[in-house]
Amino acid sequence: MHGTASVANQIEPAILYFGTPVVLIGSTNEDGSYNLAPMSSAWFVGWRCMLGLARNSKTTANMIRTGECVLNLPSADLVAAVDRLARTTGSDPVPPGKIMRGYRHEKDKFGVSGLTALPGETVAAPRAMECPVQIEAKVAHVHELAQEDAVWRGNLTAIEVRVTRVHAHPHIMMEGEPDRIDPDKWRPLIMSFAQFYGLTPAKLQRSELGQIPEMMYKPPGWRPTV
Repeated sequence: MHGTASVANQIEPAILYFGTPVVLIGSTNEDGSYNLAPMSSAWFVGWRCMLGLARNSKTTANMIRTGECVLNLPSADLVAAVDRLARTTGSDPVPPGKIMRGYRHEKDKFGVSGLTALPGETVAAPRAMECPVQIEAKVAHVHELAQEDAVWRGNLTAIEVRVTRVHAHPHIMMEGEPDRIDPDKWRPLIMSFAQFYGLTPAKLQRSELGQIPEMMYKPPGWRPTV
């Protein structure tokens, strides 16, 4: 019951996707064409991001080969475009595990989604014009996950990327603050246990951490490098 503490049960869920923003990763294929893939295992610290990816995905191969990508963050109103990319892959042939889950090969990911490709400025990978936030990044480190696990070994990769440039639509910016996104205006698309959600339009309550000026998180003298 809401508001009442209870004893938690031991469970073994198949996935642990409790809820994170959706990211559309733009990357470049061997022939120079663009790939666009949705994922939600991403987290940011400063101007670094960790991306949890399947080792045999086209996006993983593209990022490792080219050393770059664009992290396009869709807003909740782009949910239909994101969903059109579901169960599509740039890999040809389609990996057996994805065949089992009903995936099909799709070369033109931007065409399928209905989103518009824009070239990156510091990378060759594509931005998605309609996404309110477009983050250009370069690969810093590739970490092979679950090396001690006989079942998962070789299947999971965590890629650390270094952000080189951030683009944001004017309508999500804070009034009078050219470098600050307004959390009251930014409505990211959230995925929780493979379902789409959005944020509530108002804050739940005052945040103590929210009282710290945002600029205090930036190390003195630090500037992004291309």
